[in-house]
Amino acid sequence: MKKFRFSLETVLDYKNQALDALRAEHGAILAQIRAQEQVIDNLETEHREADADFTRRKMEGINVLDAMSYEQYLRCLERKLQEEYRKLDRLRKREEDKRAQVVEARKETATIEKLKEHKLEDYRKAEQKDEEQRIEEFVSTTRAMAAMGI
Repeated sequence: MKKFRFSLETVLDYKNQALDALRAEHGAILAQIRAQEQVIDNLETEHREADADFTRRKMEGINVLDAMSYEQYLRCLERKLQEEYRKLDRLRKREEDKRAQVVEARKETATIEKLKEHKLEDYRKAEQKDEEQRIEEFVSTTRAMAAMGI
């Protein structure tokens, strides 16, 4: 009997390649999110340290010009933080969209893989039935030959 050949094998290969590409893109976005979270953590640490330093300097006595510089610097850090949080939100939205694409691609691939499994099972059943029929024919032929004295 001929070897099993799944007619949608090229489609399955294509879907698997597309799924791998989507997973790689998703992983890259997750890495960008982690990097962005680190940027935010660093800015928050910088803001806390500057604020603590400003508070300490106010207690010791600070001139007006230095106080205004600290306040301006803290506001600048707050604006940067807001922008970095917006970037993080955009990245998380992209990640969510890409994850949905990965899930959808996985469903499509799983459907084709399931179809392949069913086709392979049908092939094996047909192969087994054919083998049983050949054995039955062989036994029948052997008995007929034995009955004829051959």
